[in-house]
Amino acid sequence: MQDIFDKVRSGGRIDRQEAAALYESAPLHALGALAHEIRLRKHPAPVVTYVADRNINYSNICSCGCRFCAFFKAPGQEGGYVISREDLSRKIEETLALGGTQILMQGGHHPDLPFEFYEELLGFIRESYPSIHVHAFSPPEIHYFAGLYGMSVAEVLQRLRKAGLHSIPGGGAEILVNEVRERVSPNKCSADAWLAVMEEAHAQGLRTTATMMFGHEEEPEHRLDHLFAVRATQDRTGGFTAFIPWTFQPENTNIKARPLTSPEYLRVLALSRIVLDNVDNIQVSWVTMGPKIAQLALYFGGNDFGSLMIEENVVRAAGVCFRLTREEIHRLIEAAGFRPVQRNMTYQPVETA
Repeated sequence: MQDIFDKVRSGGRIDRQEAAALYESAPLHALGALAHEIRLRKHPAPVVTYVADRNINYSNICSCGCRFCAFFKAPGQEGGYVISREDLSRKIEETLALGGTQILMQGGHHPDLPFEFYEELLGFIRESYPSIHVHAFSPPEIHYFAGLYGMSVAEVLQRLRKAGLHSIPGGGAEILVNEVRERVSPNKCSADAWLAVMEEAHAQGLRTTATMMFGHEEEPEHRLDHLFAVRATQDRTGGFTAFIPWTFQPENTNIKARPLTSPEYLRVLALSRIVLDNVDNIQVSWVTMGPKIAQLALYFGGNDFGSLMIEENVVRAAGVCFRLTREEIHRLIEAAGFRPVQRNMTYQPVETA
């Protein structure tokens, strides 16, 4: 164990076997301290960043039926919606009024909307709100569009970029292991397809994030598979700006799972910082873990406090509802010993009033 710690401290890259040894056997606080050392090596200034954005779900209608999702409505089911221009405008204007710079826009796999709907949606935002950054359409959505409309992934991305797409969120990754995906989201794209969408997006100059939702029906080795898949992709493309691991919330879903404990979350977060030596930023998850654990996570490898999250619906549907104001985020970061800095999607500071 000491040899692995020394290797990491000297700037060496750990392999899969060494990562498994750390995950299984390293004392939690020693692992956290090692992750924090790497974090300080990458970001020596006493700063913790966050983004002011809003999660806007343009539709909740989805033909996937993922077992972990408490938000979707099946096609034809009561309660399904597609956002109106009026509602979209109101949400964006509220975001701008609160000092927001970005919207994260995702929806389900809607079988009946034409592709022009998405192009026109992006065009409306670009023309009406040119200052807002549009971070939208996860890889499963992009892959679904390609199949539904008879286009290549490259063509889908080209057309969305032309319409006004700026970057892609890392949603829909869950666990990037096909045997797990076949159990929890059998109608969603494969792990290989998720990674291929990201590689194509990076090739076209789009920056993206990567996520991992863990604590459902995967095993610890699958979490390692996920981390090493992200690392390998980043080696090839360099397009991921951040990695965001967060814990599965089981309430109101079709998966019976024990909610993970805070130490289990912190262990995965720290390991993420150690394995993903080529990803600059690791985001903590106050939305699923609460503000105090997110604050502690800043000493387990995290350097980014995530989003102000003016609106969030998917995790809320699974029974978790933590809300923080900008002032509360600043207070938590400062109490942990850091200076809060609002940033954009590419981690450049944003001037705020």
